[in-house]
Amino acid sequence: MIDTFKDRIEAGIQLAKELCSYKNKAVIVIAIPRGGLPLGAAVARVLKAPLDVALIKKIGHPYNKEYAIGAVSLTSRILSAAIEASEEYIEEETKRIRVLLARRQKQYYKNLKPQNLKNKIVIVVDDGIATGNTILATIELIYQNQPNKIVVAVPVAPPSAVEKLKTSPYIDEVICLQTPYNFRAVGQFYDEFNTVTDDEAIRILEECNQIV
Repeated sequence: MIDTFKDRIEAGIQLAKELCSYKNKAVIVIAIPRGGLPLGAAVARVLKAPLDVALIKKIGHPYNKEYAIGAVSLTSRILSAAIEASEEYIEEETKRIRVLLARRQKQYYKNLKPQNLKNKIVIVVDDGIATGNTILATIELIYQNQPNKIVVAVPVAPPSAVEKLKTSPYIDEVICLQTPYNFRAVGQFYDEFNTVTDDEAIRILEECNQIV
């Protein structure tokens, strides 16, 4: 028997309780799209902070797309130290990902502007972490925006991923509600784990920021 969350909103409310010390501070909540948006909104409402999204995507290994070997934003790119991919593959993936990110930026920011992260406390929220590779790459790109502090907050992750995050020089604090050893997939720990569509993500982002 494993402990599960009813849905992403309940998980976000539980996360927010662990983050109350950041209420009314210079905080920006960054959600990993798209599954992180419902949780990010719950956290942002409790902390009275603006909600933003990480317009960043991982570069997957050529033979295992789920394994991150780097990450790309619209303006930056980072790669892991031991890259097992050709320069041609990296360049093609970077171009392909930036096309997707540019499309997502137009969708998500039609009525909003991205938040300035400089000198802010950035709380990065997702619905769960499997290996930690993707979020580590994301954090490294967020760090380039010169935030004052970076906190990673997730409902569930295996112990190995949490340890990996805690050893990152870019992360100041890791909050994880459950660290089960029997971890197989994030969805295993939710009763309801429906796909969050782009339309839902945009609605959540806009509604949350109207309240702040």
